[in-house]
Amino acid sequence: MTTPERKGSGQARAAGTGRSLTPKAPATGLLDRLTPGEASAILQRILNKHPELRAEAGQMAVELVTSISVEEVAEDVLDRVTGVGLDDLNSRAGSHSWGYVEPSEAANELLEESIEDLVEDMKRQAELGFAPAAEAVCVGIVCGLYRARKTQSDGALGWDPDFPAERAGYTVEELIRAYPPAARQPAVERLSEVLMREAPEWEDMFRRLAAEGVKD
Repeated sequence: MTTPERKGSGQARAAGTGRSLTPKAPATGLLDRLTPGEASAILQRILNKHPELRAEAGQMAVELVTSISVEEVAEDVLDRVTGVGLDDLNSRAGSHSWGYVEPSEAANELLEESIEDLVEDMKRQAELGFAPAAEAVCVGIVCGLYRARKTQSDGALGWDPDFPAERAGYTVEELIRAYPPAARQPAVERLSEVLMREAPEWEDMFRRLAAEGVKD
């Protein structure tokens, strides 16, 4: 008797189901497409299942959070504030259902928003106790603003030319307020010394901050 030829691809199938028992390929490509929230949830599940990895994960987190390049932050800030263009300004300024927004007011809001996440990250690092990393971000932000101070722009920066200097001073103040009270004066003096070298045209502002301190 001739044995009937087997149909299909040769994969083993569960009896009565027709479902393949061949293991699926690992979904490694999916990991690169996870949202930050999904990635965080998966990391937490892994650490709950393998608590012995917590120390190593914590060290990796510290290295990631503190690996700050002043130059990279400065270039990022420069690109952001000079990149807020006329189209962005026109969409924010003018008449709206809630009232009229002056172009200078709209420009200030847009410029603030352009670097808001960097300022928040700086404060977060200070609150976590990573003072050198927080101060590196602060110096980077100030340096980027300093480079943008004389940029000729038809966009938001042209409508708020005082933004770089004003935001630089506020950035230093926000960082210092994120420190415990006892650490504030040494920090502002340390930062001011660095920033007077990096942004000499704003030296008077940093001297005043160092002399007067930062109050709540």
